[in-house]
Amino acid sequence: MRYIGFILFTVLTNAAAQLMLKHGMMTLGPLSFAGVNPLVKILQIVFSPWIFLGLCTFVISMASHLFVLSKVELSFAYPFLSLAYVAVAIFAYFVFHEDLNAWRIAGIAAICVGTILIAQGGSGHDVVASADGSPVPSTPATSDPSTVQTSELTR
Repeated sequence: MRYIGFILFTVLTNAAAQLMLKHGMMTLGPLSFAGVNPLVKILQIVFSPWIFLGLCTFVISMASHLFVLSKVELSFAYPFLSLAYVAVAIFAYFVFHEDLNAWRIAGIAAICVGTILIAQGGSGHDVVASADGSPVPSTPATSDPSTVQTSELTR
């Protein structure tokens, strides 16, 4: 659980990127490729300020996620990304005045409960590389201080 801050940073930057992309697409208006070179249109979209900022934020989110994956088990870290759905739905309600009806609230609650269950049931052990470079989850040290586990040798 000591990397939970990085996990939540990943979730929030992912959600922020979605909001920036939505804002960028709203400022661009409906897409039409009629009479326009598709490559030029794609470049116009990518380099519009909010879209570009959203894409850069995604890169930051992915870098944070890669860091997290180097530290904890994938089966522990990945489900937390579902919290981005929660953040996006809530912020979209307040920022873009999108609908947040009972079905969506129920879905948000289910996501939150599921994430809590995974956080409680998952080990969240740090990932350590073995001698051959493959990841090996570390295990808690034994009470005997003279015993050194293999995963501790690679630290």
